[in-house]
Amino acid sequence: MEQGWTKNLHHLRRRVSGAVILGSVDGNRIWGKEVKNTQLLHVQWSPNGKFLLFGTGTGELQLFDNQGVFVSKLSNYCDPHGNSKLAALDWYDGSRGYIEQNIPCLAICYENGKLQIMRDDKDTKPALIDTNMRSIKIKWNATGSVLAVSGLQLIRNSQGEEKEACVVQFWSPMGQFLRSLKVPGTCITSISWEYDGLRIALAVDSFIYFANTRPDYKWSFFAHDVVVYAYHKPEMFESTVVFWNTKTNDRHTRNIKKLLMITSANDHCLIVSGSDDGSQQSVLTVYNAIGIPIETKCIDFEPKFASVSKTHVFIASADIILHWQFKALAISKISALDAIRRKDICERAFHIDDIHIVGSGGNGTAIQDLRERPIILQVIPTKDCITCIASSDSVLMVVRQSGVLYQYSVPSVTLDNKYTLNFHPVSIALNSNSTRVSLLDATGILKLFDLEKRAGAAGNIIDTVSATMVASTQDASNAATISAGSMINNGQLLEFERKDVWDVRWASDDPEQFAIMEKTRLYVFRNMDPESPINCSGYICDFRDMQVKTISLDDIMKDTDSIVKDAVVHIETKALRELRTILSQNGVLNAVQFVDDRPHPRLWKIVAEAALEILDFAQAQKAFIRCQDYQGLQFIKSLKKFDDPAKQKAEIAAYCNQFETAEKIGAVDATINFLKKHGIILVIITTTSSDGLKLLLIILKEKTIVVWQNAITFWRDYASLEKIAIGLSENNALLKSIANKFVLVGLCDQAVAIYVKIGEIASAVNTCVMLNQWNTAVQLAEIHNFKEIDSVLAKYAAYLLSQNRKWEAVELYRKANYCQKSARLLFELAKDAIESEQTVMQIKKIYVLAALEVERYHSISKANRGMHHETATAALDGLLAEDSATMGDHKFLDNAWHGAEAYHFYILAQRQFYNGDRESALVTALHLREYEDIIDAKVIFSLIALISFHSKRYNTCSKAFVKLEALEASSLEAEKSFESLALDIFTKYKPIDPKGITVSCTNCMNKIKDRYKLEVILLALIVILHFQRALCLADQLLNRFISCATYASTGQWSMRSAEWFAAHFAILVFNG
Repeated sequence: MEQGWTKNLHHLRRRVSGAVILGSVDGNRIWGKEVKNTQLLHVQWSPNGKFLLFGTGTGELQLFDNQGVFVSKLSNYCDPHGNSKLAALDWYDGSRGYIEQNIPCLAICYENGKLQIMRDDKDTKPALIDTNMRSIKIKWNATGSVLAVSGLQLIRNSQGEEKEACVVQFWSPMGQFLRSLKVPGTCITSISWEYDGLRIALAVDSFIYFANTRPDYKWSFFAHDVVVYAYHKPEMFESTVVFWNTKTNDRHTRNIKKLLMITSANDHCLIVSGSDDGSQQSVLTVYNAIGIPIETKCIDFEPKFASVSKTHVFIASADIILHWQFKALAISKISALDAIRRKDICERAFHIDDIHIVGSGGNGTAIQDLRERPIILQVIPTKDCITCIASSDSVLMVVRQSGVLYQYSVPSVTLDNKYTLNFHPVSIALNSNSTRVSLLDATGILKLFDLEKRAGAAGNIIDTVSATMVASTQDASNAATISAGSMINNGQLLEFERKDVWDVRWASDDPEQFAIMEKTRLYVFRNMDPESPINCSGYICDFRDMQVKTISLDDIMKDTDSIVKDAVVHIETKALRELRTILSQNGVLNAVQFVDDRPHPRLWKIVAEAALEILDFAQAQKAFIRCQDYQGLQFIKSLKKFDDPAKQKAEIAAYCNQFETAEKIGAVDATINFLKKHGIILVIITTTSSDGLKLLLIILKEKTIVVWQNAITFWRDYASLEKIAIGLSENNALLKSIANKFVLVGLCDQAVAIYVKIGEIASAVNTCVMLNQWNTAVQLAEIHNFKEIDSVLAKYAAYLLSQNRKWEAVELYRKANYCQKSARLLFELAKDAIESEQTVMQIKKIYVLAALEVERYHSISKANRGMHHETATAALDGLLAEDSATMGDHKFLDNAWHGAEAYHFYILAQRQFYNGDRESALVTALHLREYEDIIDAKVIFSLIALISFHSKRYNTCSKAFVKLEALEASSLEAEKSFESLALDIFTKYKPIDPKGITVSCTNCMNKIKDRYKLEVILLALIVILHFQRALCLADQLLNRFISCATYASTGQWSMRSAEWFAAHFAILVFNG
């Protein structure tokens, strides 16, 4: 017997030998059904609770509704012949939302070990997986982001023998293998996830095992203190990306659709996402530390791996590698205008099989050119796919599925070396000087590999790995093997191996140090020797200055709306802890001997500060020399000039950022003088603290703010910087430095104000362009006669359009107030939406946006003419000038609301029809005859025929059929179908309409014909104009118009009468 609940706990269903019983939560039976001649093995509710999916003993999948009525059968894509029985079935209920829209959530597994993951019961292209296991059980985690598959699998041991073992495999909804876990025992009979997805329970034999899982969150750490992470809420399909400064607790969020990857390096973060315009493109965006996009690029292939360095981005699919050199604003020596003018964009792509010979390279090519080469990509696709990549400023490492490791030099992308490994890594990381890599496979085994020979390290090195280099040709059968002697192969696999590893981080300032997470323990290694483990379950985000920084992402994801206290933990290495103990117990001399044995700049810096505190200048000077701190040496020279030890201690306290100590000593003046000598600006602020004077120290060169204890906590106080800039004179050298800092964090207005103040208009415009503030850029260009802005705008817009990024081009034109161009693009987007069969509501919204842009264009044109201060002749000349400027392909400006009206009436007619108001629906549908240039005539007259038939207006229906049969675009088959349907209808019903609908006139109470369109136009004008008096004016004019003899006699609302009404209404409104 198998049973289960719907996600809302309203119903229970169970199966007993083909009998299905559905009951309520209180135990009352709702209905029962017996499926004859069928053995039911598995049953699952659909996420919406409307369907039941049954798995039978023969492997069939039968879908029933929640009333027990058979609906359909599901296809078996794993075994079309149906020779394999069903092993397991699990349908994620969606109770905690979906990580993205339309993601697979139905998992079906068969006894042959094959698995298909479907989006729903109608999915014809599921993800197909061969698990190579038997006795399979499957289970989705609580968010539907990971599928656990357990069973028995043949595993080869170290002696080369194959033996069955209990294994749990973890897969993504898209069919990507994530990790595997080997479990002791003979059989796994059941699996279950914990609610938060951080643990999984396994029933093995007579035991229950609990295993901790480490979710693969989309996150990264950069800019020393910034954590960027993504999460999603059940009610949203977008991912929320948070840029959290762990030092200041500032958070900046962005919503991103179809988020794929997050990675970072130095001061920049790369976010890879899918395009939201329905295309198959992916979007690469480089962000700064506060979540402002620096540069964006679209690519035409599916990215699977990403790596970023200081100025380089590498994106890889299964067979293609894209090298993109972005221009970071902080380091770029060329202006933004020059960057846009450049035609040779710093990007290139190559197929993984193109550069295969050591010493070879290539200029690369465009992605589209690669996709059009069928010989490599279509006829003979690569079977040796890319499994992971890593990069630095000088090296790119690529690992392939066969275990081959490629080493490329950057930026030339030349293949420097090629190695063959005896295992299959899924993750790779480079150390700080790109001489060693860490390799982690899917089972959690970590190994180290040297990219060059190291003198004196033979004791720790295995023999050089034998490597074979294959020179690929277009015909795989012609592959030639080149002898190992002709290769450049200095790589060596080290005698180092760790198990159950799930996170690795190299120290950024020491190539011999790295930290790993092994289960729930943190290990720090130096020269492959481990220190004592520390209990920790956080993710390693940084390792520098002999200090490991970890972050508890699990706690953050549990409460994404607030800042989690103590989420970031700093863990000092053993050497750092021992040095502090020696300094406190044994003194500076013993500390110097200790650091001599394990030298590191951070250790020598601590020794120097300890020596300064006891005024031991000789040892302090020695320590500063060892850590190559020239500023510290100069500081010692300045200290020797003081005769008073108190002043020396005050200077030392200020140097060590111990300003409270300096104040207690009573040498605040000495502290201020010291800071002034070092070029530090002082800003005096007041606080509620009674500790006395507090100084907010803004150190421009170091990009930091040092704050006194108990004062207001700041890291970058940009408001104070802005006040300082206002008070400085125009020729002060600090202004440009302050402006550059505003640019770095995206404060465009503040930076532009400073650039204008010092007379650097080109820099101001350049800043607006880089930060995408085109409206400000155009205004500056007009005020200061900067003529290059139009050409730059046009080139950038052309670049966006060439990348098919029309929506970004629309936003660009809107910000620059080029309304007619943005309107034209919106009309094109509306036509594209019609061709791609998007929803009618979406199409209507695009037409409305386009019309609003036209209204903005007219408003701006009127404002530029100064219509409130000109004569009638001048106004007429301005209108004629506007008409002449918009002739040609700008005819859409004359009838901007035409498309919006068409889809408004189209939606309204169907809404009225389905609400039962058929007469109004027919009147609305008949108005669509004026919009055949927008909506397909076949659609219009089909709708009219349908509504008129149900409204029993058979004459109108007959005319619609005549129009449908006469359409030129109709095929012969369509014509015959129309004729056949018309014959069936009009042999039963005469083509006669009943009398027309009449309404009472609001003025004379006489009966007149329908005035529906008049009311629609009135309402539209009232909504658009937003005038408080519009209703009153419209009512007055309406009464005057209805009482006129022409309208009362004919009862018809013509286009001419509409023009009369609109003109008089405009006159009334204008005269106010």
